[in-house]
Amino acid sequence: MPSLKDLKNRIASVKATQKITKAMKMVAAAKLRRAQEAAEAARPYSQRMGVVLANIAQAVGTDDSAPRLMTGTGKDDVHLLVVCTAERGLCGGFNSSISRFARDHARKLLAAGKTVKIFCVGKKGFDSLRREFGSMIVERVDLREVKRMSFADADAIGRKIIGMFDRGEFDVCTLFYAEFKSVISQVPTALQLVPAAPPVAASESGATALYEYEPDASAILTDLIPRNISVQVFRALLENVAGEMGAKMSAMDNATRNAGEMINKLTLSYNRQRQAQITKELIEIISGAEAL
Repeated sequence: MPSLKDLKNRIASVKATQKITKAMKMVAAAKLRRAQEAAEAARPYSQRMGVVLANIAQAVGTDDSAPRLMTGTGKDDVHLLVVCTAERGLCGGFNSSISRFARDHARKLLAAGKTVKIFCVGKKGFDSLRREFGSMIVERVDLREVKRMSFADADAIGRKIIGMFDRGEFDVCTLFYAEFKSVISQVPTALQLVPAAPPVAASESGATALYEYEPDASAILTDLIPRNISVQVFRALLENVAGEMGAKMSAMDNATRNAGEMINKLTLSYNRQRQAQITKELIEIISGAEAL
Protein backbone atom coordinates (compact mmCIF):
# COMPACT_ATOMS: atom_id res chain seq x y z
CA MET A 1 0.00 0.00 0.00
CA PRO A 2 1.44 3.42 -0.91
CA SER A 3 2.38 5.77 1.89
CA LEU A 4 0.60 9.02 2.67
CA LYS A 5 3.45 10.96 1.06
CA ASP A 6 3.19 8.90 -2.15
CA LEU A 7 -0.57 9.46 -2.31
CA LYS A 8 -0.13 13.17 -1.70
CA ASN A 9 2.48 13.45 -4.46
CA ARG A 10 0.28 11.50 -6.86
CA ILE A 11 -2.73 13.74 -6.14
CA ALA A 12 -0.59 16.81 -6.82
CA SER A 13 0.67 15.25 -10.07
CA VAL A 14 -2.84 14.44 -11.32
CA LYS A 15 -4.03 17.95 -10.43
CA ALA A 16 -1.19 19.43 -12.48
CA THR A 17 -2.13 17.18 -15.41
CA GLN A 18 -5.77 18.21 -15.05
CA LYS A 19 -4.78 21.88 -15.33
CA ILE A 20 -2.90 21.13 -18.55
CA THR A 21 -5.77 19.16 -20.15
CA LYS A 22 -8.27 21.85 -19.15
CA ALA A 23 -6.08 24.54 -20.71
CA MET A 24 -5.66 22.49 -23.90
CA LYS A 25 -9.44 22.03 -24.08
CA MET A 26 -9.97 25.79 -23.85
CA VAL A 27 -7.34 26.46 -26.54
CA ALA A 28 -8.92 23.86 -28.86
CA ALA A 29 -12.37 25.36 -28.27
CA ALA A 30 -11.07 28.81 -29.16
CA LYS A 31 -9.45 27.54 -32.38
CA LEU A 32 -12.38 25.30 -33.31
CA ARG A 33 -14.81 28.10 -34.19
CA ARG A 34 -12.46 29.75 -36.66
CA ALA A 35 -11.42 26.41 -38.15
CA GLN A 36 -15.05 25.30 -38.51
CA GLU A 37 -16.00 28.55 -40.24
CA ALA A 38 -13.08 28.15 -42.68
CA ALA A 39 -14.02 24.54 -43.48
CA GLU A 40 -17.69 25.36 -44.02
CA ALA A 41 -16.79 28.37 -46.19
CA ALA A 42 -14.63 26.19 -48.45
CA ARG A 43 -17.32 23.60 -49.13
CA PRO A 44 -19.60 25.62 -51.49
CA TYR A 45 -16.64 26.74 -53.62
CA SER A 46 -15.21 23.22 -54.00
CA GLN A 47 -18.65 21.77 -54.73
CA ARG A 48 -19.43 24.47 -57.29
CA MET A 49 -16.03 23.90 -58.89
CA GLY A 50 -17.01 20.26 -59.35
CA VAL A 51 -20.30 21.22 -61.00
CA VAL A 52 -18.54 23.61 -63.40
CA LEU A 53 -16.06 20.89 -64.35
CA ALA A 54 -18.92 18.45 -64.91
CA ASN A 55 -20.69 20.87 -67.25
CA ILE A 56 -17.54 21.50 -69.28
CA ALA A 57 -16.60 17.80 -69.27
CA GLN A 58 -19.94 16.98 -70.92
CA ALA A 59 -19.05 19.27 -73.80
CA VAL A 60 -15.61 17.72 -74.21
CA GLY A 61 -16.58 14.09 -73.69
CA THR A 62 -13.80 11.50 -73.72
CA ASP A 63 -12.23 12.34 -77.08
CA ASP A 64 -8.53 12.91 -77.69
CA SER A 65 -8.82 16.64 -76.93
CA ALA A 66 -9.69 15.98 -73.27
CA PRO A 67 -6.86 16.71 -70.78
CA ARG A 68 -4.94 13.70 -69.44
CA LEU A 69 -5.76 14.71 -65.88
CA MET A 70 -9.42 14.07 -66.70
CA THR A 71 -9.07 10.93 -68.79
CA GLY A 72 -6.08 9.46 -66.94
CA THR A 73 -3.53 7.12 -68.47
CA GLY A 74 -6.08 4.50 -69.43
CA LYS A 75 -4.70 2.14 -66.76
CA ASP A 76 -5.13 1.65 -63.03
CA ASP A 77 -2.00 -0.31 -62.19
CA VAL A 78 -0.26 2.25 -59.98
CA HIS A 79 -2.23 4.03 -57.24
CA LEU A 80 -1.06 7.09 -55.32
CA LEU A 81 -2.70 7.54 -51.91
CA VAL A 82 -2.48 11.10 -50.54
CA VAL A 83 -3.08 10.70 -46.79
CA CYS A 84 -3.77 13.97 -44.93
CA THR A 85 -3.53 13.83 -41.13
CA ALA A 86 -2.66 16.22 -38.31
CA GLU A 87 0.84 17.20 -37.27
CA ARG A 88 0.18 16.69 -33.55
CA GLY A 89 -1.52 14.13 -31.36
CA LEU A 90 -3.67 14.32 -28.22
CA CYS A 91 -6.82 14.38 -30.37
CA GLY A 92 -8.33 10.97 -29.66
CA GLY A 93 -8.72 8.63 -32.59
CA PHE A 94 -8.73 11.36 -35.24
CA ASN A 95 -5.39 10.51 -36.87
CA SER A 96 -5.70 6.76 -36.42
CA SER A 97 -9.11 6.65 -38.14
CA ILE A 98 -7.73 8.32 -41.29
CA SER A 99 -4.62 6.11 -41.29
CA ARG A 100 -6.73 2.99 -40.77
CA PHE A 101 -9.03 3.96 -43.65
CA ALA A 102 -6.06 4.51 -45.97
CA ARG A 103 -4.36 1.31 -44.74
CA ASP A 104 -7.43 -0.79 -45.50
CA HIS A 105 -7.67 0.74 -48.97
CA ALA A 106 -3.97 0.03 -49.62
CA ARG A 107 -4.35 -3.59 -48.53
CA LYS A 108 -7.27 -4.09 -50.91
CA LEU A 109 -5.25 -2.66 -53.80
CA LEU A 110 -2.25 -4.84 -52.96
CA ALA A 111 -4.47 -7.90 -52.75
CA ALA A 112 -5.77 -7.06 -56.24
CA GLY A 113 -2.20 -6.97 -57.58
CA LYS A 114 -1.90 -3.18 -57.85
CA THR A 115 1.15 -1.08 -57.06
CA VAL A 116 0.63 1.37 -54.18
CA LYS A 117 2.52 4.59 -53.50
CA ILE A 118 1.80 6.80 -50.50
CA PHE A 119 2.06 10.59 -50.21
CA CYS A 120 1.91 11.62 -46.52
CA VAL A 121 0.70 15.09 -45.54
CA GLY A 122 1.16 15.36 -41.79
CA LYS A 123 3.51 13.77 -39.27
CA LYS A 124 1.02 11.47 -37.56
CA GLY A 125 -0.04 9.73 -40.76
CA PHE A 126 3.60 9.20 -41.70
CA ASP A 127 4.41 7.74 -38.26
CA SER A 128 1.44 5.37 -38.46
CA LEU A 129 1.85 4.16 -42.04
CA ARG A 130 5.64 3.78 -42.16
CA ARG A 131 5.49 0.73 -39.88
CA GLU A 132 3.71 -1.34 -42.51
CA PHE A 133 4.16 0.64 -45.73
CA GLY A 134 7.49 2.39 -45.15
CA SER A 135 8.92 1.30 -48.49
CA MET A 136 5.84 2.62 -50.33
CA ILE A 137 6.01 6.19 -48.98
CA VAL A 138 7.39 8.26 -51.85
CA GLU A 139 6.69 11.79 -50.61
CA ARG A 140 6.08 13.59 -47.33
CA VAL A 141 4.96 17.15 -46.55
CA ASP A 142 5.52 18.64 -43.10
CA LEU A 143 3.16 21.47 -42.11
CA ARG A 144 4.20 21.86 -38.46
CA GLU A 145 5.50 25.37 -39.06
CA VAL A 146 2.24 26.52 -40.68
CA LYS A 147 0.23 28.56 -38.18
CA ARG A 148 -2.80 29.09 -40.40
CA MET A 149 -3.57 26.95 -43.44
CA SER A 150 -3.59 28.85 -46.73
CA PHE A 151 -4.31 28.01 -50.36
CA ALA A 152 -0.59 28.37 -51.13
CA ASP A 153 0.15 25.35 -48.92
CA ALA A 154 -2.47 23.27 -50.72
CA ASP A 155 -1.37 24.52 -54.13
CA ALA A 156 2.20 23.36 -53.45
CA ILE A 157 0.89 19.87 -52.67
CA GLY A 158 -1.36 19.91 -55.76
CA ARG A 159 1.58 20.87 -57.98
CA LYS A 160 3.62 17.98 -56.59
CA ILE A 161 0.79 15.56 -57.40
CA ILE A 162 0.46 16.92 -60.95
CA GLY A 163 4.23 16.77 -61.42
CA MET A 164 4.27 13.11 -60.37
CA PHE A 165 1.44 12.38 -62.81
CA ASP A 166 3.23 14.15 -65.66
CA ARG A 167 6.30 12.01 -64.98
CA GLY A 168 4.16 8.88 -65.22
CA GLU A 169 4.66 7.85 -61.58
CA PHE A 170 1.02 6.80 -61.03
CA ASP A 171 -2.26 6.14 -62.83
CA VAL A 172 -4.86 6.89 -60.14
CA CYS A 173 -4.63 9.34 -57.23
CA THR A 174 -6.94 9.23 -54.20
CA LEU A 175 -7.08 11.79 -51.40
CA PHE A 176 -7.80 10.70 -47.80
CA TYR A 177 -8.94 13.08 -45.07
CA ALA A 178 -11.60 13.44 -42.35
CA GLU A 179 -14.71 15.46 -43.14
CA PHE A 180 -15.80 17.57 -40.19
CA LYS A 181 -19.37 16.86 -39.09
CA SER A 182 -19.40 17.95 -35.46
CA VAL A 183 -17.16 18.11 -32.40
CA ILE A 184 -17.61 14.37 -31.80
CA SER A 185 -17.91 13.23 -35.42
CA GLN A 186 -15.23 13.36 -38.11
CA VAL A 187 -15.85 10.99 -41.02
CA PRO A 188 -12.83 9.50 -42.89
CA THR A 189 -13.35 10.28 -46.59
CA ALA A 190 -11.70 9.18 -49.84
CA LEU A 191 -11.83 11.43 -52.92
CA GLN A 192 -10.40 10.52 -56.32
CA LEU A 193 -8.32 13.38 -57.74
CA VAL A 194 -6.81 11.76 -60.85
CA PRO A 195 -8.44 10.93 -63.21
CA ALA A 196 -10.70 13.83 -62.31
CA ALA A 197 -14.13 12.51 -61.40
CA PRO A 198 -16.44 15.54 -61.13
CA PRO A 199 -20.05 15.06 -60.03
CA VAL A 200 -22.80 14.69 -62.60
CA ALA A 201 -23.85 18.08 -63.89
CA ALA A 202 -27.36 19.12 -63.04
CA SER A 203 -29.23 22.17 -64.26
CA GLU A 204 -30.88 24.13 -61.48
CA SER A 205 -33.94 24.82 -63.66
CA GLY A 206 -34.23 21.20 -64.80
CA ALA A 207 -33.58 22.15 -68.45
CA THR A 208 -30.45 21.44 -70.43
CA ALA A 209 -28.46 24.62 -71.10
CA LEU A 210 -26.19 25.18 -74.09
CA TYR A 211 -22.90 27.01 -73.60
CA GLU A 212 -20.33 28.44 -75.93
CA TYR A 213 -16.77 28.39 -74.59
CA GLU A 214 -14.02 30.85 -75.37
CA PRO A 215 -11.37 29.50 -75.61
CA ASP A 216 -12.58 25.96 -76.31
CA ALA A 217 -13.80 23.64 -73.55
CA SER A 218 -10.64 21.53 -73.65
CA ALA A 219 -8.42 24.56 -72.97
CA ILE A 220 -10.62 25.63 -70.06
CA LEU A 221 -10.44 22.15 -68.55
CA THR A 222 -6.67 22.16 -68.91
CA ASP A 223 -6.57 25.24 -66.67
CA LEU A 224 -9.38 24.30 -64.29
CA ILE A 225 -8.51 20.68 -63.45
CA PRO A 226 -5.10 21.48 -61.87
CA ARG A 227 -6.75 24.25 -59.89
CA ASN A 228 -9.52 21.90 -58.83
CA ILE A 229 -6.93 19.46 -57.47
CA SER A 230 -5.43 22.24 -55.33
CA VAL A 231 -8.93 23.35 -54.25
CA GLN A 232 -9.85 19.82 -53.14
CA VAL A 233 -6.56 19.46 -51.25
CA PHE A 234 -7.17 22.85 -49.59
CA ARG A 235 -10.64 21.78 -48.54
CA ALA A 236 -9.23 18.52 -47.13
CA LEU A 237 -6.65 20.43 -45.10
CA LEU A 238 -9.29 22.81 -43.71
CA GLU A 239 -11.61 19.91 -42.87
CA ASN A 240 -8.71 18.22 -41.08
CA VAL A 241 -7.89 21.32 -39.03
CA ALA A 242 -11.52 21.64 -37.90
CA GLY A 243 -11.74 17.90 -37.20
CA GLU A 244 -8.47 17.93 -35.26
CA MET A 245 -9.62 20.82 -33.03
CA GLY A 246 -13.00 19.16 -32.46
CA ALA A 247 -11.42 15.81 -31.61
CA LYS A 248 -8.83 17.47 -29.36
CA MET A 249 -11.51 19.43 -27.53
CA SER A 250 -13.50 16.24 -26.91
CA ALA A 251 -10.41 14.22 -25.90
CA MET A 252 -9.16 16.88 -23.48
CA ASP A 253 -12.63 17.21 -21.95
CA ASN A 254 -12.69 13.46 -21.31
CA ALA A 255 -9.15 13.58 -19.92
CA THR A 256 -10.09 16.42 -17.55
CA ARG A 257 -13.09 14.48 -16.28
CA ASN A 258 -11.05 11.31 -15.82
CA ALA A 259 -8.43 13.28 -13.90
CA GLY A 260 -11.16 14.66 -11.63
CA GLU A 261 -12.45 11.15 -10.92
CA MET A 262 -8.93 9.92 -10.22
CA ILE A 263 -8.32 12.83 -7.84
CA ASN A 264 -11.50 11.98 -5.93
CA LYS A 265 -10.50 8.32 -5.61
CA LEU A 266 -6.95 9.16 -4.53
CA THR A 267 -8.23 11.73 -2.01
CA LEU A 268 -10.62 9.14 -0.56
CA SER A 269 -7.77 6.62 -0.26
CA TYR A 270 -5.55 9.26 1.32
CA ASN A 271 -8.19 10.21 3.91
CA ARG A 272 -8.94 6.58 4.77
CA GLN A 273 -5.26 5.72 5.19
CA ARG A 274 -4.67 8.87 7.23
CA GLN A 275 -7.63 8.07 9.48
CA ALA A 276 -6.40 4.49 9.89
CA GLN A 277 -2.96 5.75 10.84
CA ILE A 278 -4.42 8.18 13.39
CA THR A 279 -6.59 5.41 14.85
CA LYS A 280 -3.57 3.12 15.09
CA GLU A 281 -1.54 5.77 16.93
CA LEU A 282 -4.42 6.41 19.35
CA ILE A 283 -4.71 2.69 20.07
CA GLU A 284 -0.97 2.53 20.76
CA ILE A 285 -1.16 5.51 23.14
CA ILE A 286 -4.16 4.09 25.00
CA SER A 287 -2.55 0.65 25.22
CA GLY A 288 0.64 2.19 26.61
CA ALA A 289 -1.30 4.21 29.18
CA GLU A 290 -3.19 1.12 30.39
CA ALA A 291 0.07 -0.79 30.71
CA LEU A 292 1.37 1.81 33.17
